[in-house]
Amino acid sequence: MTAPTAPIGAGTAESPLLALLGGFIAELRRAGLPVSLTEHLDAMEAVRHIPLDDREAFKFALAATLVKHHAHWRAFETVFEVYFSLRGAEHEPGDGTWADDVDPAELLDPRPEGMGGGEPLSDEDLARLLFAALLRGDQAQLRAVAWRAVQRYAGMEPGRPVGGTYYLYRTLRNLGLDDLLERLLETIGEEAERPLTPLEERLERDELEARIDQLRKEVEAEIRRRLVADRGPEAMARTLRKPLPEDVEFMHATREEMEALRKAIDPLTRKLAARLSRRRRHSRRGVLDFRRTIRQSLSYGGVPAEPRFRYKRPAKPEIMVIADISGSVAAFARFTLHLVYAISSHFSKVRSFVFIDGLDEVTNLFETSEDITEAVHRVNTSADVVWVDGHSDYGHALGVFWDRYGASVGPKTTVMILGDARNNYHASGSWVMRELHRKARRVFWLNPEPRSYWDTGDSIMSEYSTHCDGTFEVRTLRHLERFVEKTF
Repeated sequence: MTAPTAPIGAGTAESPLLALLGGFIAELRRAGLPVSLTEHLDAMEAVRHIPLDDREAFKFALAATLVKHHAHWRAFETVFEVYFSLRGAEHEPGDGTWADDVDPAELLDPRPEGMGGGEPLSDEDLARLLFAALLRGDQAQLRAVAWRAVQRYAGMEPGRPVGGTYYLYRTLRNLGLDDLLERLLETIGEEAERPLTPLEERLERDELEARIDQLRKEVEAEIRRRLVADRGPEAMARTLRKPLPEDVEFMHATREEMEALRKAIDPLTRKLAARLSRRRRHSRRGVLDFRRTIRQSLSYGGVPAEPRFRYKRPAKPEIMVIADISGSVAAFARFTLHLVYAISSHFSKVRSFVFIDGLDEVTNLFETSEDITEAVHRVNTSADVVWVDGHSDYGHALGVFWDRYGASVGPKTTVMILGDARNNYHASGSWVMRELHRKARRVFWLNPEPRSYWDTGDSIMSEYSTHCDGTFEVRTLRHLERFVEKTF
């Protein structure tokens, strides 16, 4: 009978394991996860009670103490896989790291049972085994195929400074996954006793896509294991480190990061809306009302136990958003419009305008759309924002705004301008900014470029910032949150 595995902290293994845990948490902090000293201690205590061979329980015990937001899960998982991957000679396949101590070479032997010897596994044999494993959903064989595929196709060499993405691309390309899904569906359809219904076909497709995705994960994990064994966890963590969704720059986000941003914007807007509501409620309290306080004190024998205050009755401000939607700046404008409309209940009126070299009001597109994503799509496809050539012209766009809508700007209006102030060397139209600053309650400019880029090339940010109550570098959701907290 196998003896139970000792939990972390037992015997002499405690020091190196806890040191590794310390390095793991330090890397989480570098990746942006807010891990306090107390949470570090909680994690140390939690993993003392987890058997080392129960890797999933170990992983989720750490996650329960260290991860506070679902958007941080992927960053946590990446760092975990680097620091706690099976690595080194003692973790080579076939030595117990595989289920039931199975050597993957045995799982990959295509010869009929009872036959010995023979040629090494060919590419065609490996392809057939992969097809069969995906068809049956055989996890052990999928893992074995991933191990052999990385060994054969990745071309990994110790000490070679090549990123894991290159090795992953080479391996998956040689496995030929492009038409695999359709071939699997065709085989399932042929083996079925009757034609599959649309629902059954959809379910089969979803299941096969999940299995193919699992294969990709197994290949990636095997590459990572070998890289960590070669380079060490610290170097690999630096290589694989990715920003959290709230730290992803709008203008350089990949499609996958944009999807993460879309998921992160909703909880952010709810949090900011609640914060604005509390701030507005608390700001109603004004100066001490001495007469009412003295009158109230009579019921306490002259002791002013309940101070009375004069309450303000602040009017809700109006807000006008003027957003540049040209080129890569459009992603920034889209997420900012999401935020503004999520907290619009705290303003008496919200009007939105978009421009490139022409300008158009799009308030009605938001008011007639139930879904904000649909509204933003309609803005991008329906707004009349091109005047001449479709290149940014802030001067002309601001002039159009002033001529058409300048009379609507008043002492209750907050104007927010979203853009990089890159004017393609056209006239600046800064006089409009001066007039807006004179008439409006406040004027803010949100720029998605780093401050070091302002006033370089065709940027004329300083010419506009002279007439603003605040100019803000807003490249990420975290910057956007700070702006709202500071100004509203």
